Amino acid sequence: MSAARIGRYGSITAVPTVSRWWSSRTAPQRIDLYTRWSFYGWIGGGLPLFTFGVLGSVTEVVSRAAVVAFLVGTSVTTVLAVVLAARGLEAHRVGRGVSPILVVAAFAAALATGAAGLWASAGDGEYTEGAPWALALPLGMVLTACSTVWATRRLVPPAAVIGVLGGGVAAFVEGAPRGPSAALAALLGVTVCAVVLAWRFSVWVLDVVLEMDRTRGVQLQLAVAEERLRFARDLHDVMGRNLSAIAVKSQLAGELVRRSRPEAAAEVADISRIAEESLKEVREVVRGYRRTDLTGELAGARSVLRAAGVGCTVQGEDGAGTLPEPVQAALGWVVLEAVTNVLRHSEAAECTITLERGSGEVRLTVSNDGVSAEPGEGNGLTGLRERLAGAGGTLHAGRDGDRFTVTATLPTGGAA
Repeated sequence: MSAARIGRYGSITAVPTVSRWWSSRTAPQRIDLYTRWSFYGWIGGGLPLFTFGVLGSVTEVVSRAAVVAFLVGTSVTTVLAVVLAARGLEAHRVGRGVSPILVVAAFAAALATGAAGLWASAGDGEYTEGAPWALALPLGMVLTACSTVWATRRLVPPAAVIGVLGGGVAAFVEGAPRGPSAALAALLGVTVCAVVLAWRFSVWVLDVVLEMDRTRGVQLQLAVAEERLRFARDLHDVMGRNLSAIAVKSQLAGELVRRSRPEAAAEVADISRIAEESLKEVREVVRGYRRTDLTGELAGARSVLRAAGVGCTVQGEDGAGTLPEPVQAALGWVVLEAVTNVLRHSEAAECTITLERGSGEVRLTVSNDGVSAEPGEGNGLTGLRERLAGAGGTLHAGRDGDRFTVTATLPTGGAA
């Protein structure tokens, strides 16, 4: 492409940049951005739009100063409401409130804007149908911004007050009958309350998503802690008995030596035998903890993933025990690394492990959903690829849509 065309269409390159900017974020971060900018868009664009709608209902402009005051008030109220929403979302995240001065200033600006709207809506001494909305909308937008930190029970009374104010404008200023005025007050109150509670619901959804993300992190920590406890328990069970026996036999051998008894040699030999058995059992415990065999690794993967809240499906597990021991060891490392990546680098809700045995080779596939971006080639996958290459196998890892798949292929006669 020529330089001129690159300069003319250079803005096209921003599309993949924005795509990567969005896809590199986790689901909670996306929900946070969506909620935040929905507030900004609704308040920052909705209030000015409704303002022009109110002015459009005016048949005759009585005072240009009133229109200017209404527009200026709308701008000030919009800015204060957006700032209040931003501060509210930040304060809500850390569990504190917003500055009362900012809240009072925003409501004062909304009241002043409503008064200017009533003034601007006057025509020949009579107010148009848009007058009640000119008062209710600025107050409703500020109340929407307050929904980021105020509880539901605290939002309903102000919404009712806003409806009563709008109905009072219709009744006492326009001189309308009480029945229609009461109906309008109820309509305004229900409308403002519904809109404000809808935005409050958005904040609640954001809270739920963030809490689920924190819970998932706690589940991962619990899974690791459970594995450590298992290792400590197994080590205690294996070594506790043997070390106690060694201690007792050492005391007995020492006493026999002091008495110059010939049985001391037999006790010392027995101590040596127990020590050798203990060393062998410790090796077995460590081997089981590291899970270099495929059968143990599949069982451990299922347990750890389910403890972390990730659904795990294992297919073809029955054929794992019939594979040669070196092949099982190599594929066990593949499962270990793949499951570790699922827990650390994805937001997976489901993981599938499939073991397929063909003629002369075996294939292990670990696939999970919830991948947020194209992961890089880490040391773990590089080490696995080198390990399998030494045994005549291959490793392929990559993203397929919204899933990330690790596939290891190894000849059944290979040595790991």
